[in-house]
Amino acid sequence: MNTVPACPQCAMENTYPDGALYVCADCGHEWSAAVEATDEATTGSAVKDANGNILSDGDSVVLIKDLRVKGSSITLKMGTRVKGIRVVGGDHEIDCRTDAGSFMLKACYLRKA
Repeated sequence: MNTVPACPQCAMENTYPDGALYVCADCGHEWSAAVEATDEATTGSAVKDANGNILSDGDSVVLIKDLRVKGSSITLKMGTRVKGIRVVGGDHEIDCRTDAGSFMLKACYLRKA
């Protein structure tokens, strides 16, 4: 099954093919299918924070929302700075250590510091 990729500019999935180009119906951005293929090959499965910045091992991040830890009474507070993250695969992309312990977090709740 041939799927149309999300827009690289606004990240919306309301896109459609138009000849040799892809077009985003939301923002009007147009890009080539060949450019999309080379972008995926060079970036791989890059992990991005809530603002769209690419995260890598050793970065410092800040929580953008209070997160309750499942099975515990611990709450990670908004604004908590986490240093020296590690990017891992899976559903929770970030492995980190805070004063409260070691956690695996989703990148959508973090922003690069």
